[in-house]
Amino acid sequence: MKCRQCGIEIADKALICYRCGTATTEAKFKPAAPRRSYAALLVSILVVVVLAIAALYIDRTAAAETPRVAAWILVAVAVVIVAVRAYIRRR
Repeated sequence: MKCRQCGIEIADKALICYRCGTATTEAKFKPAAPRRSYAALLVSILVVVVLAIAALYIDRTAAAETPRVAAWILVAVAVVIVAVRAYIRRR
């Protein structure tokens, strides 16, 4: 039998061509399609919502500037978490 890719003569029972590596037959089993996990997205959204609520609560409970800074830090942490998770998902 001849390889359908490179044309070299190979054994009739060969599974792949020894020269170019092309399969001689179609695969018996196809890999399963990757399942999308919405759990990570749900957790990310939940974390952002909790941090936003905490930031609003801290902002309203005290009139001093220190809690306001803490609220913005919490919001910044939430944005960073979402950005990192989005970057990891795209890779």
